[in-house]
Amino acid sequence: MRKTQALTITLPHDMLEMVKAKVSRGEYATESEVIRDGLRTLLARDAAVEKWLHSEVLKSYDECEADATLGVPAEQVMARIRSQYRKRTTTEAS
Repeated sequence: MRKTQALTITLPHDMLEMVKAKVSRGEYATESEVIRDGLRTLLARDAAVEKWLHSEVLKSYDECEADATLGVPAEQVMARIRSQYRKRTTTEAS
C-alpha cells in the first residue's frame, strides 16, 4: 500500500522561488521535501500553541475565576484604551 499521494498546489511566485532555491542550494532533495518540512513545522507550532493554551492560558483563566480581584473588567480596559487613544490623537493633531 502506498503511503503518499500526489497533490497539485498553487504557490505565489515568491514562495515557489523559495522552494526551488532550497532545492537548488541542496538543502532539500525535492520540492516535496520542502513542503513536507514546512507542514511538520506548522504542526509543531500548532502543538506548541495548544500546549501554551492548556498550560498557561487555562491556568490564568482558572485563577481569575477563583479570585475575581485578579481580573480587570472589560469596561475598565476599554475606558483606559479610549483615554489613551484620545490623548494620542489630541497630541498628534497639535
